[in-house]
Amino acid sequence: MSGCQRGPLPPETPSINPNLPAVENIKTISDMTEIGFEWTPQYDEGVAGYHLYRGTGEGPLTRVATVNDRYASHYVDTGLTPETLYHYRMATFTTSKQESTPSAVVNAQTRPLLDSVPFVKAIVGLPNRVKLLWRPHPYERVGSYIVERNELNSDTWSRIAEVKGRLNAEYIDTGLKDNHVYRYRVMVRTFDGIISKPSEIIEAKTKPLPKMIEGIEATRTLPKKIILTWRPSPEKDISHYRIYRAPTSVLFYTFLAKTNESRFEDLINTNGADRYYKITAVDTDGLESLRQPNPVMGTTLDIPLPPAITGVRQDASGVLITWSQVDQRAEKFEVIKKARGDSQVIQGITSGQFLDHDVRKGVSYTYEVVAIDQYGLASKASQSVRVQIPNE
Repeated sequence: MSGCQRGPLPPETPSINPNLPAVENIKTISDMTEIGFEWTPQYDEGVAGYHLYRGTGEGPLTRVATVNDRYASHYVDTGLTPETLYHYRMATFTTSKQESTPSAVVNAQTRPLLDSVPFVKAIVGLPNRVKLLWRPHPYERVGSYIVERNELNSDTWSRIAEVKGRLNAEYIDTGLKDNHVYRYRVMVRTFDGIISKPSEIIEAKTKPLPKMIEGIEATRTLPKKIILTWRPSPEKDISHYRIYRAPTSVLFYTFLAKTNESRFEDLINTNGADRYYKITAVDTDGLESLRQPNPVMGTTLDIPLPPAITGVRQDASGVLITWSQVDQRAEKFEVIKKARGDSQVIQGITSGQFLDHDVRKGVSYTYEVVAIDQYGLASKASQSVRVQIPNE
């Protein structure tokens, strides 16, 4: 209001001029944080304006506003506490700061705070988020909704969002912990900044991670590959599995592959190679289960052990080499024959001996034996034996 001045103003004990006209017919109208006043204006030339005094409870009334115009007849006292009883009186005053006799005390009570939204609900079981729904507030002066959150073990509420617009009725809280319980409440804010009471408190739990994969097995008896198998996840919304691998159990595990099956074949072009694995399940929302605390080790099949040559005999029929089968995987053998810088491999031997008829007098021969398993993996060569064929 033009010409109004707020705040406790001196003097606290004014000089009373009983000849000044007093303020009459004071009427009030209340809202949540303000009270409006109407009175009969005093047009007496000696009146410069009006003082408003306010108090609560049993305490004294203090000057809170000055209306510097005798023709004024309305004033609004703002910034009040909702649902509170206030006591008021008014007086006219002169330019020399004299006041009239105080008016009768007028009591006025501010209205209670707005109730919050009449209905609020949480959609639970979502990945890393909670969806809040509420019914739009019926009060047309509502301009936004304030969303607050806390956790079960906390008494402190944090304001996480303000949703603009009375007809907006949804908020999605993202970036939350998995399988975690949160609490929410909603308040409304009017266009003039009044905040309602909180709504009822609702609890919401985010979606848990998929269960950890169990029953992982890795082969150790296959050549050039390791086959992984595991128990399929019992959860119905699993999208795929992710396989992680490391060359040792203590190194960082890198992503290897993903698969829709509970089996994976890791091709490795190395014999006797150790690999360590962890496997996770990923659901349709992209949530990934925890990895196993201990990895599963798989190994590609190593080459067979070499045979051990047990005897060498040379006679008129040739050179006879005999050996023992050190590795039971051996299914056949090869003999490497060397002489005068040339090398020859005799294949397809299935017994533990080889008779070489193709020898020449006066020539020195060296023999080695290699074991071959069912997959075609060849051992290292055995120890070599040397035979000198005499001239006669």
